[in-house]
Amino acid sequence: MLNIKRIFLIVLDSFGIGAEPDAADFGDGDCNTLRSISTSDKFYVPNLQRLGLFNIDGVDCGTPIDKPLATFARLREKSRGKDTTIGHWEIAGVISEKPLPTYPDGFPSEVIAELEAAFNRKIICNKPYSGTKVIHDYGREHEETGALIVYTSADSVLQIAAHEDKVPIDKLYEYCRIARKIMTGEHSVGRIIARPFIGKYPNYERTPRRHDFSLEPPKETVLDILKSKGLDVIGVGKIADIFANRGLTRSLGINENNTDGMKKTLKLMDEDFHGLCFVNLVDFDMVYGHRRDVDGYAQAMTDFDRQLGEFMSKMRDDDVLMITADHGCDPAAPGTDHTREYVPLLIYGKQIEAARNLGTCPTFAVIASFIADFAGISDFVKNS
Repeated sequence: MLNIKRIFLIVLDSFGIGAEPDAADFGDGDCNTLRSISTSDKFYVPNLQRLGLFNIDGVDCGTPIDKPLATFARLREKSRGKDTTIGHWEIAGVISEKPLPTYPDGFPSEVIAELEAAFNRKIICNKPYSGTKVIHDYGREHEETGALIVYTSADSVLQIAAHEDKVPIDKLYEYCRIARKIMTGEHSVGRIIARPFIGKYPNYERTPRRHDFSLEPPKETVLDILKSKGLDVIGVGKIADIFANRGLTRSLGINENNTDGMKKTLKLMDEDFHGLCFVNLVDFDMVYGHRRDVDGYAQAMTDFDRQLGEFMSKMRDDDVLMITADHGCDPAAPGTDHTREYVPLLIYGKQIEAARNLGTCPTFAVIASFIADFAGISDFVKNS
């Protein structure tokens, strides 16, 4: 019987490893995030290689090794989506039969009218847009008129951008809470995101006071179960946002980048908690995947791998490390959208069988089942 005290689950946001069979249904072709970044001379991941990344079924790049240190698998997403929210929910045990709504042509006029009435402000933009480009193109009009910049992306999001000198941060958050109440039913977007910015035209820049107002998971997750059993559930990065603060006992934000997120995780290793540390490293997706930056993505993975080596050296005998992803975002694919891909699963620890190939698993929710088993929760049943 396993005697596991601390479980570390690290999500490499968007680190897909190849197109799923239904990728075409999601508008994707031969997408493969791992293969694309492996072509860069910035890519060097010896610790992920030691764990067995290149031994996973279907991985057609890199060099597999004879005796990987981890148990490894390829996971297929069962939910109907390819976004961060649905991906994380499935990791936590909740299958989403319907995709969250997206708005490639902007939000319907009746939705905009309801938001304007509730805000008592006009809305400008209402299109899918890059977050940095939208403030450049609409920031001056916003400053001159007071109208709020409302935009979306390929994800299920409604984003509200406002200059901090024109709309105080607390007021912007209030607008987002109002929008969260309005965006229900058929318009239940995964996240309402506050996007404050500062500066003078044309040199606007976004501030770190972004805040997500997320849709709650529709069913109980493994996080809820762990918390109800009195175990620690620590979120690092945007985990609290993704799960609407539900199921967590503590949350640590990431103020800078993936490296900062791993520094916070490494610091947590010095604490004697009992339960789960759930980490999201969003830069792979937000900074490199969506912006189609192959070399930047590759370098970020190299930087993570270096910190992974430090993490592995600090692990205790009763620790388990799980590494996975929530969807793909192939930086060599056309467009800027996520990509429908398999994701890796690497499970490593002194009590975990090495070099065990689990093949291809039919859902990300196997991760929730592993977490429950490691935590000794025998009555957990994933919501599939």
